Amino acid sequence: MSDASINASNIREDEPSFGDYFALLKPRVMSLVVFTALVGLLAAPVGVHPVIGFAAILFIAIGGGASGALNMWWDADIDQVMKRTKSRPIPAGKVEAGEALSLGLALSGLSCIMLGLATNLFAGAFLAFTIFFYVVIYTMWLKRATPQNIVIGGAAGAFPPVIGWVAATGTMSVEPWLMFALTFMWTPPHFWALALFMRSDYDDAGVPMLTVTHGRRATRIHILVYTVLLAILAVGTAFSGIGGPIYLAVAAVLNALFLHGAWKIFRRDEDDSEADNFKVERSFFKLSLLYLFLHFGAILVEALLKPYGLGGW
Repeated sequence: MSDASINASNIREDEPSFGDYFALLKPRVMSLVVFTALVGLLAAPVGVHPVIGFAAILFIAIGGGASGALNMWWDADIDQVMKRTKSRPIPAGKVEAGEALSLGLALSGLSCIMLGLATNLFAGAFLAFTIFFYVVIYTMWLKRATPQNIVIGGAAGAFPPVIGWVAATGTMSVEPWLMFALTFMWTPPHFWALALFMRSDYDDAGVPMLTVTHGRRATRIHILVYTVLLAILAVGTAFSGIGGPIYLAVAAVLNALFLHGAWKIFRRDEDDSEADNFKVERSFFKLSLLYLFLHFGAILVEALLKPYGLGGW
């Protein structure tokens, strides 16, 4: 028997795989972080060397993954209760909580230091603040303390385009904060729609989501109000430095659909929802995923066309 076969036979079947550790980084959330950060970087009014740009996005992605690992470490107790999260690596018994903590801390330090070295110290410090905000302010404090958890905590997910802009320019301006506001205002209706048809999960876990503390009727009202405010912001952004006719067309169509969906949710009662298994709410949630991607995609298209005199106004 060769040494290789002996070593292979000694590997435990339940030993964590690379996929288990990668799942700790919340790859779906990381993909949103990467995309919005990339848009922020490319929409900036300065050119960035491709190698530096790649390094910036890589380290922002690692920082986002580090936040996910630390979030899973802290939330392992409630993840074990919720149907939506019980298959995550820690509650599923694939990865020890201590390993997730170590991985999250190591990647946090690596990403912030390397982003600062690759671009500028301001960007590295901003990434560090974002990780702190998501892990400490949102995960450890607000998530279990207030029904406005997702509103305030949504800021953490809205920072990546600002970090991308800062990595490119080293400075601030109104445009990256418009991208921040777009994600910030999108987050509550996105998650509250999910909470409408996943309320039992939050009930069982004791998380004070708005559906648990104030009921589904209040949540439906909140979704409509935030969607109206979001639509005003999204369409108004078309007339800023990152907007243009392409973005305006995309925003007009998407926000009309989003407002229509929010109005349908507002008009429904619990009997309607239970009868069709929250069909309208689930449809709105799916649209919300496409909503943010297409808005940022339109900003990206406008930015890429500007050097040719085609993007913007």
